[in-house]
Amino acid sequence: MPLRRRSLLRLVAGAALLGGKRAARAHGPGPAGTAPRDGERFRNLGGVTPPGLGALLRWQLARAQGPWPAAAPAPEVSTLPAAVGPGEVAVTLINHATFLLQFAGLNVLTDPIWSERCSPVPWAGPRRVHPPGVPLEALPRIDVVLLSHNHYDHLDLATLAALQARHRPRVVTGLGQRELLAAAGITDAVELDWWGEHDLGKGHGVTFTPAQHFSARGLFDRNLSLWGGFALRAPRGAVYFAGDSGYAPLFREIGGRLGPFAVALLPIGAYRPRWFMSALHCDPEEAVRAHRDVRARRSLAMHFGCFPLADDGYGEPAAELEVARRNAGITAEEFALPVPGRTLRFPL
Repeated sequence: MPLRRRSLLRLVAGAALLGGKRAARAHGPGPAGTAPRDGERFRNLGGVTPPGLGALLRWQLARAQGPWPAAAPAPEVSTLPAAVGPGEVAVTLINHATFLLQFAGLNVLTDPIWSERCSPVPWAGPRRVHPPGVPLEALPRIDVVLLSHNHYDHLDLATLAALQARHRPRVVTGLGQRELLAAAGITDAVELDWWGEHDLGKGHGVTFTPAQHFSARGLFDRNLSLWGGFALRAPRGAVYFAGDSGYAPLFREIGGRLGPFAVALLPIGAYRPRWFMSALHCDPEEAVRAHRDVRARRSLAMHFGCFPLADDGYGEPAAELEVARRNAGITAEEFALPVPGRTLRFPL
């Protein structure tokens, strides 16, 4: 591939993480709350500033990405539960950070993406190496969609439009997303500040939790919307979905305020090079620390093995998670590497 074209494709790949072409004007932040901000723009706790455009260019021009296959083994044929008991949750990894969470009387999707690429343009950018673990048309009724932040690998407008047409779910997200979601036909989104709560009915609820990350879909909307994770409460227990985050004391605070959790969904991939990614994404060793910080009985890894976003190779997050577990004395059952399409059941 010619150097000029390869460099362009790398920049588009980086745009999937740091924002791409100009986006529509972001909806301004809501009333003053707990997330710190500079004027209209949100910021991280502790003054942590994610890398900017100059750092992105430096990384992209000197990239040394580990190997990724053009195609990985297809997910196994999934058989989703027809029913879930009141004392359990069924968890199915779809891909990347997309999970189907099935509770008694409530089905939830996290950061849904069924598109071929996570990118501001349809012709370039990170392309999936395996199909989704469950076809979109095979999903059960979806009641709630949780959106952690607006990066292209977490907020996919084409998928959201398809879900809106099929299921009309309630969408819960951070402050500043409403105008963007309207582009997918979603006009009744619930926006939350950090530690904000929303009642989902029948004993279920959700709290938007802090994360160390940032938001952007274009060149001019950086940090105008809020990023975070979710603590999802059921009548008999809770599940934590971290979204994207660098490792920070916030995990211990989440565990202290909202834990323990029956299951935590924690990111382990897109962590290299560390000089660029450490503020944004946990590496596997940090994910193991977060597992203990949030007081999770069980954890499942996510954010690996689907889209080549950073310099870690296809198999590196899984291999390094195994080392990190062993060093911490944690079993593969306690912090598992889920298989796309395979449903796991956990007591709440």
